[in-house]
Amino acid sequence: MTYIIAEPCVDLKDQSCIDVCPVDCIYGVDEGNDRQLYINPDECIDCAACEPVCPVNAIFAEEDVPTKWEGWIKVNYEYFEDADAARQQVNDLKPA
Repeated sequence: MTYIIAEPCVDLKDQSCIDVCPVDCIYGVDEGNDRQLYINPDECIDCAACEPVCPVNAIFAEEDVPTKWEGWIKVNYEYFEDADAARQQVNDLKPA
C-alpha cells in the first residue's frame, strides 16, 4: 500500500508533506511541468506522516481515497512510469 495525493493538491503544491516525510518519497516540487505532488509507491514506507499535515486534505491511504478522486490513484502510479502521461491525466481530470 502507498499514500496517494489527490485533486486538492493540484496547483497548490504545499510542501508541508515533504518536510515530514522521513524517506523523501514525495516528488513534483522542482519540476516546472507538474501541477501537483506525487508519492513514489516504491519508496513510501506507509508511515502516514504526510497525511495529517496536508492543509487541503489531499493525501489518503490508497484504500481510503474517496470515490470522487479514485482517478488520482492511477495518476500517482503513472507519474513514476511516464511523467508526461501523468501530467496529461492531471490536465484531463482538472483542466487549468
